[in-house]
Amino acid sequence: MNILKTFVGTALIAVLSLSADAALAQAYPNKPIRFLVGFVAGGTNDIVARALAQKLTENLAQSVVVENRGGANTAIATELGARAAPDGYTILLNAPGHATNPALMKLPYDSIKDFAFISLVAEAQNIVVIHPQFPPRNVKELIALSKRRPGAINFASSGTGTTVHLSAELFQYMTGIRWVHIPYKGGGPAAIELIAGQTQIMFANMPTAIQYVRDGRLRALAVTGARRASAAPELPTVAESGVPGYEVTAWYGVSAPAKTPRAIIDRLNGEIARALNSPDLKDRLTSQGADPIHQTPEQYTAFVQSEIAKWGKVIQAAGIKGE
Repeated sequence: MNILKTFVGTALIAVLSLSADAALAQAYPNKPIRFLVGFVAGGTNDIVARALAQKLTENLAQSVVVENRGGANTAIATELGARAAPDGYTILLNAPGHATNPALMKLPYDSIKDFAFISLVAEAQNIVVIHPQFPPRNVKELIALSKRRPGAINFASSGTGTTVHLSAELFQYMTGIRWVHIPYKGGGPAAIELIAGQTQIMFANMPTAIQYVRDGRLRALAVTGARRASAAPELPTVAESGVPGYEVTAWYGVSAPAKTPRAIIDRLNGEIARALNSPDLKDRLTSQGADPIHQTPEQYTAFVQSEIAKWGKVIQAAGIKGE
């Protein structure tokens, strides 16, 4: 009889818990949601976040407000996300910096344990862009000029440890050339300085630079992925331009503080999927060179873990230090 009572009691608790979770998900959200972005306005992270926030605002009937907290390769915004109340009203845009920072600096948070990962949102290739007056017309000419002028050419990045930085470091390593790294506090400012002629090269996230290429303010030489980009199919990959085996892709996803109720995580995951399936958001992202991708929370968690392991090895082997 006691066993039966225990079983009934346990089953009742489970049912009540499920009912509470369902009620929580149904009531959520009832106030604006803060969406933290680890870079200043104008770069790819900001572009992706604002496009997603607009669609989530429409679908949730609550404002999703982007808050730019740039610095430390997303670590400033990421710490705010880790320390926020786990109630679903603070979410964070993750970028590759989330995976590279553990190998670059001592962090005041755990990059896995302090977060509830919701979904990957998009992937984007980087695009090799140069100032229009810089002489090279293709990757082979860029390599040849760089070998003639070691240490005399500057490349811009959106910050130490970003894919914009690491893709250029990998290119130098694989080609035996040497440039000078000029880091900025985001892709937008870095691109503006490149246009102004303060630097000569940038391995920019495509959504940051593609419009500048289209209007002639920057010249593109190649893309960094394994395949040509649908947003610029005329551009060859770096690999097919003379650096076989070269491949780098940027990514963007959404997380919440650890201990955020699973019902809220599932609600947000479903709303992100709904947003990414909408033709207007899909067209907006793809036209900028970003490919929409949806994952389950479990798939996204495993993806982030694999990225941390991969980039940790690259950073250690290259001897890159955080700034």
